[in-house]
Parts: sequence; structure tokens; C-alpha cells
Amino acid sequence: MARNQTSAQKAFRQSEERRLHNKAIKSECRTFARQFIEACQAKDQAAAQAKLKTLVSSLDSARSKGVLTRNAVSRKKSRMTKFYNVSFAANAAK
Repeated sequence: MARNQTSAQKAFRQSEERRLHNKAIKSECRTFARQFIEACQAKDQAAAQAKLKTLVSSLDSARSKGVLTRNAVSRKKSRMTKFYNVSFAANAAK
């Protein structure tokens, strides 16, 4: 016979599943950001450009899933794009 489950127990289980899911998505975004920054610091423009594209895609995905807010995603994308432009401004001037 099935045991009864309170709504609080179910809510706790659901919130725990959501927390772990959101944590994995945020971790993925941070990993892509770190890889992008490392590529910029290594002055590898091709790799940095690819990593930036991956990072932006990951941030947009996190936004669509409701993990990150719209403003947070916009802020992160803006800062990373600015970092890319500053890092490789000398190459663009040539």
C-alpha cells in the first residue's frame, strides 16, 4: 500500500531537484566564462572568439530556462564582449 506524502515533502523534493538542475547550468556558464578568459589572456583570438560564441549561447540557454535573469545575462554578455574587444583591439587596428 502506498504511503501518503505531504505537500511539504513533495515541494521539498521538487525544489531540491530544481536546485541541482540550476546549479549544473550555472556551473556550465562559469566554466565557459573561465575558458573564454583564459583564451583571451593567452592572446589566442580564434579560440577566444569561439569560446565567446559558446559562452553567449550558454548564457542565452540559461536565460530561456529561467536560471539566470535577463539583466544578469545581458550584463555578463556585455562585459565579456567588452573584454574581448579590449584584449584584441591592437590586432584590429593593424
